[in-house]
Amino acid sequence: MQPENPHLPFLLFLAVAAVAAGEAAASTTLTASPAKLTPSDHEIKIRWSGLPAPDGLDYVAIYSPPSSRDRDFIGYLFLNGSASWRDGHGELSLPRLPTLRAPYQFRLFRWPANEYSYHHIDHDRNPLPHGKHRVAVSGDVSVGDPARPEQVHLAFADGFDEMRVLFLCGDGGKRVVRYGLEKEDEKEWKEVGTEVTTYEQKHMCDTPANSSVGWRDPGFVFDGLMKGLEPERRYFYKVGSDVGGWSETYSFISRDSEANETNAFLFGDLGTYVPYNTYHRTQTESLSTVKWILRDIQALRDKPALISHIGDISYARGYSWVWDHFFSQVEPIAANTPYHVCIGNHEYDWPSQPWKPWWTAGIYGKDGGGECGIPYSVKFRMPGNSNLPTGNGGPDTRNLYYSFDSGVVHFVYMSTETNFVQDSEQYNFLKADLEKVNRTRTPFIVFQGHRPMHTTSEEARDAALKQQMLQHLEPLLVTYNVTLALWGHVHMYERFCPMKNSQCLNTSSSFQYSGAPVHLVIGMAGQDWQHTWQPRPDHPDVPIFPQPERSMYRGGEFGYTRLVATREKLTLMYVGNHDGQVHDMVEIFSGQVSSNSSVAKAVDGTKLSTGVSTVRKITPLYLEIGGSVLFALLLGFGFGFLVRRNKEAAQWTPVENEESLEMVNIEMVNNKYGQIGAE
Repeated sequence: MQPENPHLPFLLFLAVAAVAAGEAAASTTLTASPAKLTPSDHEIKIRWSGLPAPDGLDYVAIYSPPSSRDRDFIGYLFLNGSASWRDGHGELSLPRLPTLRAPYQFRLFRWPANEYSYHHIDHDRNPLPHGKHRVAVSGDVSVGDPARPEQVHLAFADGFDEMRVLFLCGDGGKRVVRYGLEKEDEKEWKEVGTEVTTYEQKHMCDTPANSSVGWRDPGFVFDGLMKGLEPERRYFYKVGSDVGGWSETYSFISRDSEANETNAFLFGDLGTYVPYNTYHRTQTESLSTVKWILRDIQALRDKPALISHIGDISYARGYSWVWDHFFSQVEPIAANTPYHVCIGNHEYDWPSQPWKPWWTAGIYGKDGGGECGIPYSVKFRMPGNSNLPTGNGGPDTRNLYYSFDSGVVHFVYMSTETNFVQDSEQYNFLKADLEKVNRTRTPFIVFQGHRPMHTTSEEARDAALKQQMLQHLEPLLVTYNVTLALWGHVHMYERFCPMKNSQCLNTSSSFQYSGAPVHLVIGMAGQDWQHTWQPRPDHPDVPIFPQPERSMYRGGEFGYTRLVATREKLTLMYVGNHDGQVHDMVEIFSGQVSSNSSVAKAVDGTKLSTGVSTVRKITPLYLEIGGSVLFALLLGFGFGFLVRRNKEAAQWTPVENEESLEMVNIEMVNNKYGQIGAE
């Protein structure tokens, strides 16, 4: 007779536990509906039932494609977002997700608190789910048609009579662009072909971009060039094919080389909102920035405008599906207004980047998440042809430095992540470009890059890079009379006086160009993490942050800037997201006479809440000749009346009424950005 197995009781216990767990899993159901989202479907409902002994950390993970391993989720929602979760059933809702060229799938997991792991953490150093203890799986959910064009966005091209459009499809088959002046008469529209490109997982330079966690099929990017455009006309267009389907019809206002007015919206560090938890914190406030810019673009009606996003674009950081969220989020503005970008550290930086001098140690790190500029370079195409090999066989990094004219402003973009020192290709381009600016045609120059040359934030890591920028670039800006120098990277707003050798040349907010650019940091569009301001040197550990004399205005509120310029005057305004109103403004006079008096008058009446009038003080000739005291009094009375009448006015054409703005916001939210709801 064989002796009794001493492990038999334990084995029996494991068997019983496995059976019990299997029964629990079998009794738990998880559904997601609808199974296929049509264009009119704006949310996904996730429902579960039969979950025994629910815990507050149980969660539903989101996958695409459905073949993904349990640990390779794209995001997750905790079940405790539903009011009935304690009863083992509930419902969560997700707004419409972007098309990822593969179906979504949802899986329900248990997450015992004793299995927290601080070796697997998110951007905020919180434990990430480990993808164990799966108890239920939903059916697949298809969103959109991968063959149909999405993520449509415009950009200026090299010619004034051209406009570039880029869009994305799930396959590389033939697509075209059709465009014309009459929306209802498509038979008269022109048709142009497109170039198509993509990139592969092997082209990524580091994790997570080249890993199974971060990599997803990026689709194919199509690039079409609309030509022969008449100046300052509204054109209608759509992209796609009869086989794969067509986009909706969009419109834009073409450029005019003789325009006497410029309108632009400028910001940095916008980022992306995603409606679930993921590997890093995303930028919820970016939704408000897009909302307010959309309002302002619509208020312009048939005036051309442009958008300038100066680095740290989507904050994907190697998680490729975040790019899909980003382009879906900005499409309402970018499909109708040229959207221009420059490269930032979160698009590019990786340990083996080609240019990395000794003084960049600790500056150029892993902020790009292994993307090494490739998604940025393929998904956007700016004017010019700047490029730099990545050195790994992948597509070149492009859109590094370029320029264009828009109305009365010459816009220049640079890369702070690649070589900019004297005698480099970029330096030579910038110098040659600034030398040949026609100041009669474009009296103002706006220079832009990502990392700031000037800031009073406590951003010690970039100190060596700032010194190099001051040494090599500031002389160019001063020599060639650059009007504004705009920077991102620091996630706050700050306006400096016009500076030369760190000395103020003028401390007014309204002045004629005084020989040096006004530097502004405008990285407040969405990203929320930031250093504090520089503390007092004798109180480094005490929260006392004096504002240096060279810093004219500092603000921590999210927002963006908007620019309006005529030949006579350029005005830049800081708009806050909490109210959509102007919180700071600077205006710079060129010395030329504007031929657009309506814009000049609109700006001249503006008065900020600080009480600083921006009305230019020009003494009329008849007063100089011999104006009387009575006339002076009348003039003063009239001036006071004008200021009071315009006290609440911002320098912008207002939206007609609150109802129209509310309808715009509701439509945008319903179509793109519905918040997570729970029942």
